[in-house]
Amino acid sequence: MRILKFRWLSRNVLVIGLVSFFSDLGHETATTILPAFLAAIGAAPWALGIIEGVSDALASFSKLWSGWYCDRTGKHKKVAVTGYFLTGFLKGALALATAWWHVLFMRTIAWFGRGMRSPARDRILADSTEPAHYGKAFGFDRALDTAGAILGPLLAMLLVGVFSHREIFAFTLLPGLAAAFLFMFGVRARKFPPNPSLKFSIRLTQFPKPYRRFLIAVALFGLGDFAHTLLILRATQIFTESYSAAKAAQLAMSLYVIHNIVYAAASIPVGALGDRWNKRKLLALGYGLAVLMNIGFLFSPASYAFLAGLFVLAGLFIAVEDALEKAIAAEMVPEEIQTTGFGVLATLNGLGDFVSSTMVSLLWTAVSPQAGFGFAALVCFSGAVMMWRLPAKDPARA
Repeated sequence: MRILKFRWLSRNVLVIGLVSFFSDLGHETATTILPAFLAAIGAAPWALGIIEGVSDALASFSKLWSGWYCDRTGKHKKVAVTGYFLTGFLKGALALATAWWHVLFMRTIAWFGRGMRSPARDRILADSTEPAHYGKAFGFDRALDTAGAILGPLLAMLLVGVFSHREIFAFTLLPGLAAAFLFMFGVRARKFPPNPSLKFSIRLTQFPKPYRRFLIAVALFGLGDFAHTLLILRATQIFTESYSAAKAAQLAMSLYVIHNIVYAAASIPVGALGDRWNKRKLLALGYGLAVLMNIGFLFSPASYAFLAGLFVLAGLFIAVEDALEKAIAAEMVPEEIQTTGFGVLATLNGLGDFVSSTMVSLLWTAVSPQAGFGFAALVCFSGAVMMWRLPAKDPARA
């Protein structure tokens, strides 16, 4: 009998995937109840958009700094562990919030830690497998990350009504700290060669021209790629027209579970397909799914099946985006500045999250939800077109 060997599934790839599982378990448990918690303390829809946008923006800058610092010092593992501890503690601190700006403050600091760990983790992950398997390795990490994201909303649904929102936030300390300790003791990372002469800058000219073009397409799409907690809020509003507030929130949470199941199930197949096909074209098609999702929310009838379909599209395009953007970056950026390349990619995504979440939530509040989703659809379409038109191949690391 022929034995199937997963040569790409090294110890580090497996452990980092488990770290992502525990980290996202805590993150998604908190994220799922956040819209209901904000509503309970009297916050308007724009507050959620501001919280998500500002925290993502600061996280993006911390990713940029982290990428530079890791390439300059070679201390990738120490930076990643520090970030996991910081995120784990601050998510639990949401239990102390009594106003929306308290949530903004704590979420922002937590996301600073989340940002600083990402480039270091991604560099170690890329170093732990062969270039021919980047898609599968990053897809595996996203799959386990999203497995935690499936369990998180399910836990939130079970715990709501039994425990208070604050007690559920406090619970997230457990998986958050488990992730930090697992990375500390389970990941075996080599000492990367330091580059002490590397200056902190955001000069895109230090990267190959094909990568700069890729970043522009990513940034354009990101301007319409808002935080998906807004999807939970919108579904809750729609269901409230037919159900009680508690039932509407529960139905919206269940849709988010579907979203994360699709995300987890699609991540590895998408990564594997990207290893065989043109990653840029496949990523452009994923961006196109975001366009369809936003168009669907222009109508959004109070139909569970219809909304479930939109959440499926959301889960699919996030799987494509997360698995392939990093795999493409790993292929295109020279090793001596690869972590910086991950940081710049993450920074552009974070800035896009800030703009998109803020714009969508403000248009939602000032005009209508349809205005916000219409804006996102147009911008995402522009990014998809630009990504599709990028060359199929590039002189990698040239």
